[in-house]
Amino acid sequence: MSSSRIPGFYNTPLAQRPALAAAAAEQPPEQLAPWSSGGLNAEAADHMVENVIGLHSLPVGLGLNFIVNGREVLVPMVIEEPSVVAGASFMAKLARAGGGFFVTSSAPEMIGQMQVLEVDDVHSARLKILEQKSELLAEADGIDPLLKKLGGGSRDLEVRIIEESPIGPFIVVHLIYDVRDAMGANAVNTACERLAPKIAIISGGRVHLRILSNLADRRLVRARCVIPVAELAFDDFAGERVRDGIIEAWAFAACDSYRAATHNKGIMNGVDAVVIATGNDWRAIEAGAHAYAARSGRYTSLSTWKKDRDGNLTGTLEMPMAVGIVGGATRVHPAAQAAVKLMGVRTASELAEIIVSVGLAQNLAALRALATEGIQRGHMSLHARQVAIAAGASSDQIDKIAAQMVAEKTVRIDRAEEILKEQTEKRYFNYPSEG
Repeated sequence: MSSSRIPGFYNTPLAQRPALAAAAAEQPPEQLAPWSSGGLNAEAADHMVENVIGLHSLPVGLGLNFIVNGREVLVPMVIEEPSVVAGASFMAKLARAGGGFFVTSSAPEMIGQMQVLEVDDVHSARLKILEQKSELLAEADGIDPLLKKLGGGSRDLEVRIIEESPIGPFIVVHLIYDVRDAMGANAVNTACERLAPKIAIISGGRVHLRILSNLADRRLVRARCVIPVAELAFDDFAGERVRDGIIEAWAFAACDSYRAATHNKGIMNGVDAVVIATGNDWRAIEAGAHAYAARSGRYTSLSTWKKDRDGNLTGTLEMPMAVGIVGGATRVHPAAQAAVKLMGVRTASELAEIIVSVGLAQNLAALRALATEGIQRGHMSLHARQVAIAAGASSDQIDKIAAQMVAEKTVRIDRAEEILKEQTEKRYFNYPSEG
């Protein structure tokens, strides 16, 4: 990767952008070809899900300016919402002045759960299962020799007792399983299926559910950034004022669940866009993120924003990130493969670290807008283009209609239709007559 800074990219004609991106990523232009056609054909889709009748496409935007752990990264983002790609890219540009994003990740350990019912004495059964821990872990390790060879496999066995439930006390066995570069659902579920009969015999109970947990709190990613206060200044807003406004906005989310839900949704705008681009399970990521945000018993912000002793803005984001680069749609979907290659990702942990960096950047973009000019100004400018398109504007009319609606502060479909009609009539009456 030469640089994730591509000045003027937004104003470059669409047809030229893939070549610019490929050159910046030091990839052959054909590497990005899947995005020009949607990346998937009907035949391949028919093997991915049931009852296929067609394909559905979303825009692929390019997140620019990212430096993650000292490495330049271009980030493909699949999303239909305006302002997300632009916001994340601009915040990544500000973060460059502080060295970019610094990220660490824990081992790719997933949790498989086995629910053990109909146990006479749950406390004694718990100890019996723990006494057989070594044998059970060895059994799980024998399932996938390749995963074991790559350094993955079983890591630990935890036994919990649910004392009170609608069906009375029962046991939950957690298998901690290192899945390496996979998301891990199939590997974990297979391991749980293998262990279930032995756990039933040891406990004297019946193993009911055998399924991984999407609260992947053993597979965490932690990102941080420092934004020099001078970088935050713009127009009539001093850097200190913007910094303090961002911290005040974050404080609202930190202590109020209603605000935290929207605050975290802003984080997930960036996170999901990269997760989808790489063919990973965005629903699993959403479930894990929001469960993690409520782990204290109260739903709160996933991120933190403070100022350091030099007055600079500092941000952190910690969240579960169970993504993979092997197996699933990542290996089947050509566009997902293109995304992974464009980022130069070699491990699932690298991908996870990029994703969380984008989430932190997008969080900053939303907070900065809210704390200064309001979320609507930038968002509406981009949203107006969608409204103009929905009203039937042609490519040469979209920007003019959008600009007029923004100037009037009336971004609505009916107003777009009125402006379109006015422009059409004006063009018709001003058209030179023949003869």
